[in-house]
Amino acid sequence: MVKDATYLAGLIRNNDMSPMEALDEMYKKAKANEKLNAFVELDLDKAKKSLESDKQNLKNSPFYGVPFPLKDLGQSKEGFSQTMGSKLFKNNIANQTNNYVSRIEQAGFVPFGVTTAPEFGFKNVTDADINGDTLNPLDITRYSGGSSGGAASVVASGISPIAGASDGGGSIRIPASFTGLIGMKPSRGKIVTGPDGFRDWQGASVNFVLGVSIRDTKKMLRILKPNKQFSPFNQPKASLPVVNRPLKIAVCTTSPIGNPVSDEAIQAVHNAAIFLEGLGHSVEMIDYPVDGLGLIKSYYQMNGGETANMMNHMEKAFHRPLLKEDMELMTWAIYQFGKKLSAADYADSFNIWDQSAVIMEQLFETYDIFLSPTATTIAPKITDDLQSDEIRERMHEAEFQTKEELDTLIYDMFEKSLWITPYTQLANLTGQPAISLPTHMTEKENLPIGVQLMASKGNDSLLLEVGKWFEELHKLMIPKVYE
Repeated sequence: MVKDATYLAGLIRNNDMSPMEALDEMYKKAKANEKLNAFVELDLDKAKKSLESDKQNLKNSPFYGVPFPLKDLGQSKEGFSQTMGSKLFKNNIANQTNNYVSRIEQAGFVPFGVTTAPEFGFKNVTDADINGDTLNPLDITRYSGGSSGGAASVVASGISPIAGASDGGGSIRIPASFTGLIGMKPSRGKIVTGPDGFRDWQGASVNFVLGVSIRDTKKMLRILKPNKQFSPFNQPKASLPVVNRPLKIAVCTTSPIGNPVSDEAIQAVHNAAIFLEGLGHSVEMIDYPVDGLGLIKSYYQMNGGETANMMNHMEKAFHRPLLKEDMELMTWAIYQFGKKLSAADYADSFNIWDQSAVIMEQLFETYDIFLSPTATTIAPKITDDLQSDEIRERMHEAEFQTKEELDTLIYDMFEKSLWITPYTQLANLTGQPAISLPTHMTEKENLPIGVQLMASKGNDSLLLEVGKWFEELHKLMIPKVYE
């Protein structure tokens, strides 16, 4: 039995533990793991007040009394910190509870603490200047990933079996790969949105969770569906999991941008393919199906435009221009890039997304699953320099560069990071579901690398069904504290 959030809810339902005791226990674990630097805010009194102020009869809710850490991006709870990893908002307190958190509370969860993220979620590591580095519980010399790095550290360390996370380019699946967790990015339109971010990154970004069991993941998909609440994205039609016939699985281990992939990441995928083949499913190696380089450039272009729009709103709110000193250098460079883009540039990004979505849906007419690594290697070390002094100098001069120069700069400043995680952005831009499963530990470092499974839009349930096969046959290597 996995000691997941469902297990913890069962203890509370059977009166083996009270909600207050669950909060106290989680707080003790969090304090014992302070060196991980996983929390922006850890206020036990706020969590207890949130529990005590519950006016609804939630005792029959599926997760009644289970503490739930919120991410410092896109998961606002009135009265809780909301810094977005930025010194512009270092002392900011949320003035409303968004629809995601409201739905979490309706399920019986108790908001508990706020976990770290990089500034505005732009990185695949968590190292916001205002908070410092968030460390990986499996190896504290390494990052736990980003942007849901704090959430991953909280779950992987055993503080909580579930935590709020979000994914705009891999920000759930990347930390899952680095810390041995289950991380799903649901189909676009599957998860409740708003009211302060109905179109986060034009649908590329979605709030969900990091966890340690398929059953928790499946329940959260049901809990967080939009229902009658407004969403700009139509809910995709759900497809039933195909369990009455052999699946056809496409496998690719080459990087979409052509950089090297570690032997261990390739081995992880091959082992997963052999496992599925052993269950009677057919496996076929294919070339990477889309133009990975073109797709990533369209992603950066969208990001630039969205950042410029965000900064325009901030300038109006602060009644002053924003300066380089207000933000981290990478954010400044993205902002300057966004200011140089035209409306035509921004619109063209989505043409590329749509073309890639069509290619992938055509792929899924032949295959049921697309299997790849989640990352090319294990988590990077805190001491790894993911840029260079020359690139940082160019970032300092970003406001004086042309659009073409900035286009090159943005690619260069993310290049080393992208080499580690080139696979995850595809599902965000096509709107299709993807899940990272912790199926492999490296021989030398004894650290995880996840495998990623994608399916056609709306076919989230198939990914969970396949994940369940790995889980039931003990192929998932979740942190031992939950076993």
